Amino acid sequence: MNAKERVMAVINHQKPDRMPCFGANSTVTYDQMEKVAAFWPEGHDKGEVMAKQAMAAYSVLGFDAVRVPFCQTFEAVALGCTRKPGRVRELEGVPGIEHPPPYKLDDTPVFPEDFLSRGFIPELLKAVSIVKKELGDEVAIVAGIIGPFTIAGSLLDSVPLLKATFKSPEKIRPFLDVGEKAGTALAKALIDAGADIISCEDMTASPELIAPKTYRDFELEYQKKQFDAISVPKILHICGNVDAIVEWMGQTGAEVLSLEPKASATLARGKCGPDVVLMGGVDTATTLFMKDAATVKQGCEESIADGIQILAPGCAVAPGTPTENLLAMVEVAKAH
Repeated sequence: MNAKERVMAVINHQKPDRMPCFGANSTVTYDQMEKVAAFWPEGHDKGEVMAKQAMAAYSVLGFDAVRVPFCQTFEAVALGCTRKPGRVRELEGVPGIEHPPPYKLDDTPVFPEDFLSRGFIPELLKAVSIVKKELGDEVAIVAGIIGPFTIAGSLLDSVPLLKATFKSPEKIRPFLDVGEKAGTALAKALIDAGADIISCEDMTASPELIAPKTYRDFELEYQKKQFDAISVPKILHICGNVDAIVEWMGQTGAEVLSLEPKASATLARGKCGPDVVLMGGVDTATTLFMKDAATVKQGCEESIADGIQILAPGCAVAPGTPTENLLAMVEVAKAH
């Protein structure tokens, strides 16, 4: 099998020649940037550079899928937020959202008709088109969107959003609605540009930030609606230990759940049944970034024993992560 065939076989509940390995989140590192001569900050806002950095996951690491983009700001900027650059060290880091936010809780957010032409979205779509032209059907193309709850947090700021979940939860619905529309519109455009899989990151929906019942009573509805509208396989990634909400994550319509190692794949399988594919691997901060290749391999084996079907970094890869640690993940995958 080639890389794309391997990935799609697992998602379609067929037997692959071996376990696939790729990231649901960003896998770009400084070392990869050097190897393909494509750097940040241009990799966040110029399609050609973004495409080069994405393809390094295949050409440098040997991953079975490539993934764009590498930050969580595209929808938010197109909805009126201001992007702030990452911290400057050796290279620009990952951009975030500037304060103050464009809305307050009692405001009515607006989804703009020209959403797809705003901000950096045209460059993201260009990047996916370039990757598709270069890689064709050899490698799976994963394109990322941000989940409704996290977009709502960008529009309101996270602290007011989290307070509202306790004091006046119905007021967050208009923001979840705009967040769903933004992610869905972007997903459809990414598919038209060549994406094979949509990966939805919804960091602020983590039970480490909100009560599990808030996810069940509010976010679940919007993620279901979003995934129903997306025609290709979906990956859902929510940061942290999601054991308390994983049953509802399995009801969203996502074909794949991306789990950090602090969450239990065994529990997820029991709660979600046999049809949901589980991906994950090792902790990106404590293991991939800070430990050696042998420790990475041990962590990968533990995740596979727990029930992981696609080997992946547990979350976004730190830019300073050693290449040998990422290559160690591929070695483990090839042995399964």
